[in-house]
Amino acid sequence: MRTEAWESFVETCWRDLRFAVRSLARTPGFTAVALVVITAGIGVNTAVFSVVDAVLLKPLTYPDPQALVQLVTTINQGPIPVASIPEYNLWQQQSNIFQEVAAYDWGGAGTNLAGGDHPDQVLGMHVTSGYFALLGAHVVAGRTFTAAEDGPNGGHVAVLSYGLWNERFGANPRIVGSTIRLDDRSYLVVGVIGREFVTETPVDLWIPFQFDLTSREMARHFNVAARLKAGITVAQANAQLALVADQFRRTYGRVALPPDGGFRAVSLQESLVGSTRFPLMVLLGAVGLVLLIACANVANLLLARASVRKHEFATRSALGATRGQIIRQLLTESLALSLAGGLLGLLVGFAGVRLLLSISPGDIPRIGESGSAVTLDPRILLFTLGISLLTGIFFGLAPAISESSSDLRASLSEHSGRSGMGLRQGKIRSLLVVSEIALAVVLVIGAALLIRTFLRLQDVNPGFTTRNVLSASMSITGSRFQTTAPVAEIVRDGRERLMAVPGVLDAGASGCLPLQGCFGMGFDILGRPRGETPFTGMAGFFSISWSYFSTFEIPLLHGRAFTEQDDSVAPGVVIINQAMARQYWPESDPLRDRILIGAGGPAFGEPPRQIVGVVGDTRDAGVSRDPFPTMYIPIAQIPDAVTALNSQVAPLWWIVRSRANPYTLRAPIEAALRDASGGLPVAHVRTMVEVRARGTARERFNMLLLVIFGAAGLLMAAIGVYGVMSYSVQQRTRELGIRMALGAQASNLRNTVIGQGMILAGLGVVLGLGGAFWLSRFLVSFLFSVKAWDPVAFTMTPLLLSAVSLCAVWIPARRATRVDPMTALRLD
Repeated sequence: MRTEAWESFVETCWRDLRFAVRSLARTPGFTAVALVVITAGIGVNTAVFSVVDAVLLKPLTYPDPQALVQLVTTINQGPIPVASIPEYNLWQQQSNIFQEVAAYDWGGAGTNLAGGDHPDQVLGMHVTSGYFALLGAHVVAGRTFTAAEDGPNGGHVAVLSYGLWNERFGANPRIVGSTIRLDDRSYLVVGVIGREFVTETPVDLWIPFQFDLTSREMARHFNVAARLKAGITVAQANAQLALVADQFRRTYGRVALPPDGGFRAVSLQESLVGSTRFPLMVLLGAVGLVLLIACANVANLLLARASVRKHEFATRSALGATRGQIIRQLLTESLALSLAGGLLGLLVGFAGVRLLLSISPGDIPRIGESGSAVTLDPRILLFTLGISLLTGIFFGLAPAISESSSDLRASLSEHSGRSGMGLRQGKIRSLLVVSEIALAVVLVIGAALLIRTFLRLQDVNPGFTTRNVLSASMSITGSRFQTTAPVAEIVRDGRERLMAVPGVLDAGASGCLPLQGCFGMGFDILGRPRGETPFTGMAGFFSISWSYFSTFEIPLLHGRAFTEQDDSVAPGVVIINQAMARQYWPESDPLRDRILIGAGGPAFGEPPRQIVGVVGDTRDAGVSRDPFPTMYIPIAQIPDAVTALNSQVAPLWWIVRSRANPYTLRAPIEAALRDASGGLPVAHVRTMVEVRARGTARERFNMLLLVIFGAAGLLMAAIGVYGVMSYSVQQRTRELGIRMALGAQASNLRNTVIGQGMILAGLGVVLGLGGAFWLSRFLVSFLFSVKAWDPVAFTMTPLLLSAVSLCAVWIPARRATRVDPMTALRLD
């Protein structure tokens, strides 16, 4: 019996599907429009979900990824993801909760690989010996580092990535055991990692940290990850780390870890995703609104189509079809449409995701190089199938129920030319239009807020000139740059050679680049009590050449700038920015004080420095971030230990200001820097205009997407208004003709139609404003110098929607005035 019932059900569904396909084929115009709308709605949802899937849903590619955690230090201001050697040493001793602990950096300084005419700058990541076991890296040749090789004086060894091995060395299996030249040292290649091992930032090779675990140096400059032991939860690990933090504080003092500080383990995947989760969910919500508008539009189209099929439904009912059978047939047609649109939407979505990634800011984690990790997988197929089915039911249910519940017998005796829209159907269609407009208002207000944010960011003065300024990085990780004197020498020689290039106006160097962040250090103001804090304060730390301020045209507000005489034998000096002067010397002169910088460890031990000047604020963390207190130190006066540390974690940045487009001088600039440094390559060559544009790329990306979604919603809402009013005029042709025959003015009829349409638009705008006022709070983290209830956005959007609605209503209204009374009366 069950088999017969199942076969009967399948046969019925197949018959309904064939009839649905034939019915849709008889109305190609309707079918094409509906498919375009559905494809667009499902396509943008598939595109955004594909990115959400790659970033948030896919597990990490490492073995047992849920057991991987990142270890961080926590303070009141938030988590600190980087660690010091004493912290790492203590964490790796917690064998009762961790199976493996490893340290790693992201190779920010770069490494110079010799070979060919000039060395190439490659990305060399420093790691501890347990890194590869922690992440389950497969070795295709040789081995990884031993514990002895990772200790002090462990020798110079390297492990190559599959990409570098294949591209640079032709996948030569004999590379293991041979040497390569990195910077000015020979490194023994001990192994090659397999192709399937991927890191968030593509790495060319790995070098051991070789920490001295007895060090008390508190500089935080690397990350630490761990694998939980079997049966240990994150909560249990954090309970143990709370005790470890107390032990650390007792051993190293509150300077190393403040009383409010602690240690914590967080999911490695969550750590990699970071702040990307919320923006992606907001974008997914936005495309969800687009899909709802598309559903409302198609539902309106189906209602219009169903109204002209009343005779068909009445005939089928008279021949014995039940209401349920009619509803099933109409739902089958809507599901056929939605599934076809879903298939097309899947194709459009994957084409769209490539476009999406091509305009993305480049800082979306876990999507791989050029979006290689965004692939078609079962989750995306199920998502597309799911929303296809849901949308088919959503936009098909209302027309199906509406038409099947109407008086079908009366429809048999009703002439097709007199069949009206009906009170019930008219209400449903009007409700759908109001919903479309309300959702469009929400999307357009969101887009308006982001447009205003982006425009505000463009107006922000970064505090320095970006016009005709070129920047370039140089890796100085070699042994000859472990002290300050040689670094100061190439900076001095490099500037002289750059100034000799025709067209160059000024040049300088720095350990950090504005808009890209900088180091931070604690400092003490001599003679001022600390209170309960380990330092007087914290500030950004820039090591710069004496010409840095003049190259960037940063104004000197008080005191003097650095000169060439501020070298290693001159008294220690420091220049601070206006934000630091305002915060720590609100009513006094900072030039009367001396400060002691970085008293947190031996590497920073140095005599106090005299404050000699105050310069204007620059936005070093990005144009959307307010300037923070910053200290500037002459490169020639940096302690040797700090220079050695900086050379391992960050490159030396060159800056050149020219009369014309600096790219026209790129070749002579690079040649001058190679000559000054003994042949070292430069990388990341770009203008400061480009650096600034990269800094606002995320905001530009968010704005562009919401503008596209808002425009799509606005267009579909306008089509919805036009469709309802046009259909209303068509169904009321006889009524309008009679009224004109009785003497009604054309203008009165036009105004009546316009009034009806604008009432719908007005209701949608009011509801949309309420929804936008509530939902805009979720955009607060996207905004800069713009309130979530920005009056411009909340005023201009209703005006725009009203104007678009008026245009959509105007065409049917004009058609109403051109009805010929005699023709209308003959419709009976």
